Amino acid sequence: MDLKERIEKLEAELNALKELPASGLEAFRIAYAGKKGHLKQLYEELKDVPNEMKKEVGQSINGLRMLVDEKIASWKDHESSDSAKERIDSSRPGHSSATGSIHPITLVKEEIIDIFSRIGFSLSEGPEIEDDWHNFSALNFPPEHPARDMQDTFFVGKDEALRTHTSSVQVRVMEGSQPPIRTISPGRVFRNEAISSRSHCMFHQIEGLYIDKGVSFADLKQTLLYFAKEFLGEKTDIRLRPSYFPFTEPSAEVDVYWGLETETDYRITKGTGWLEIMGCGMVDPEVLKNCNIDPEVYSGFAFGMGIERIAMLRYQIPDIRMFFENDVRFLNQFRTL
Repeated sequence: MDLKERIEKLEAELNALKELPASGLEAFRIAYAGKKGHLKQLYEELKDVPNEMKKEVGQSINGLRMLVDEKIASWKDHESSDSAKERIDSSRPGHSSATGSIHPITLVKEEIIDIFSRIGFSLSEGPEIEDDWHNFSALNFPPEHPARDMQDTFFVGKDEALRTHTSSVQVRVMEGSQPPIRTISPGRVFRNEAISSRSHCMFHQIEGLYIDKGVSFADLKQTLLYFAKEFLGEKTDIRLRPSYFPFTEPSAEVDVYWGLETETDYRITKGTGWLEIMGCGMVDPEVLKNCNIDPEVYSGFAFGMGIERIAMLRYQIPDIRMFFENDVRFLNQFRTL
């Protein structure tokens, strides 16, 4: 049998060897890669091969050596793994994995969604980059409105901006469906504002919309009173103060009675006991027209609140920036059981 045939035979034997031989890893290494092993003998015999064949035969021997090295490395890893398994003491007490924390914004958002879903509100979402029509024009913002100014809005193109409210989602819902419509729209919004303990350039809103025949301001008040009692407690009372929003008429600010039992209560309510939590109003007929809904047949109300503001009240968090810093010490306070 010539040298080339011996190499091919050894290669076939190695390829057929799927498991570590019974003789063991060290015996296999000595047999193939030791000082008197197959590879050593093949390299010694290479000098007697004709010059025109040395390159081809040498490459075959190198390929065989690489195959031997791969087998040794693979079986070494397997032996190490088996040894590690043998060293495991299953009688020792285990270490429980740390449970994660749900972000307070998520906790509050999910609770608000759940409350409104009980009275028939569906969930709607939309893009964070909006065109002028959905973010401003359809919502009755005139061209000279301050919200269109660079001081308030992050523009990303000639006619596109990061949405300043989730009312843009409500426009899309009204354009794509006919009443009755009852939906809430949570999501991130962006405004070009200075970052401080009470304000941020990015925050979360959740807005609601209800459109049907015969919807009145009384329906709006009863819906918001239901939410306040479910979220803050059965004894919670609300009041509505006249306000202005381009897309609702009449418009109002909603306050809840927080109380004056502690010094903190006096500070956050400025001594009144009342705390503003959201804005609301009846959908302006012009907005309905813009979305191809007949204001002579249908009416509706809308409301919106900042989730960070609600979360700060719920958990007595003094600084809005804490929601965005991802400080583990802060997040661990909301660890699930």
